[in-house]
Amino acid sequence: MANSKSLAIFGGSGSPRLAQAIGRRLKLKLGRCETLSFSDGNTFVRVLDNVRGKDVFLVQTLSRPVNDRFMELLFYVDAFRRASAGSITAVIPFFSYGKGDKKDEPRVSIRARVCADCLEIAGVDRIVTMDLHAPQIQGFFRVPVDHLYGLSLIVEHFRRRAGRGDWVVVAPDVGFGEMARHYARALGARAVIAEKVRAGHDEKARVERIIGRVSGCNALIVDDFVTTGGTLIATAERLKAEGAKLVVAGVTHAVLGADAARRIDASPIEELVVTDTLEHPTRDLGKKISVVTAAPLFAEAIHSIHQRTSVSRLFRF
Repeated sequence: MANSKSLAIFGGSGSPRLAQAIGRRLKLKLGRCETLSFSDGNTFVRVLDNVRGKDVFLVQTLSRPVNDRFMELLFYVDAFRRASAGSITAVIPFFSYGKGDKKDEPRVSIRARVCADCLEIAGVDRIVTMDLHAPQIQGFFRVPVDHLYGLSLIVEHFRRRAGRGDWVVVAPDVGFGEMARHYARALGARAVIAEKVRAGHDEKARVERIIGRVSGCNALIVDDFVTTGGTLIATAERLKAEGAKLVVAGVTHAVLGADAARRIDASPIEELVVTDTLEHPTRDLGKKISVVTAAPLFAEAIHSIHQRTSVSRLFRF
């Protein structure tokens, strides 16, 4: 049980259910706070509990509307600092701007770095997040970053099924190849890679070939986030075309655009497992999307940070 006299957990408007679940795991009632949006578009936050000298953890994912969620996060960090919190940790289950991790064309912003600077200037002492789009984003911060992985949650869901038949784990592009190999080792399977081509910023992908044998195998596609479902569906179609039997998928962050669930329902993917780093009404998830909770991992990380014990055991694959 956490010590409520020295630890306080708050939930922002982006993560109300996950924050509650983390609090239950720690047997701790969430702190009281409120977020208001005024008619002129401004955001107002207020902390309603005394946090003087406490280790404060704010759970706030960067879900839609992303910019509003991010500004809310900054304002809460500032409010906690001005309320004399002992330490402030931002628990950001999905760091949406992690996709802006490099300058890969002329005159563009490295958005993840700008966000890191803003959080540090606001006064954050530590970041806890899950499955950054690029692990090197940790280096954008000068404060500690605890980078958790959804791998253990997704692997646990598929472990029993993977014990039957010949399984392959599929990376939807070369960039996710190393993480796919970690999934494959955890499941006792082989890893293969889809060769993906994306022409522009229209989020449409084409899979030209699968690097590795998949004929007669069951395939698990893994990725860090899904928005339109286009990459997963294109990969699944290519896998079926090359003789794969069963195709399932495991993705940490379910961004899920308006039509994504319907497209996945109509695709060769038999099941898509996601975590609750992003929250959706169950009715919007369609028939094939299952959700596993990340609350135990985040709760354990918070407990370890508060107790000043090692968090590194949570990073092992």
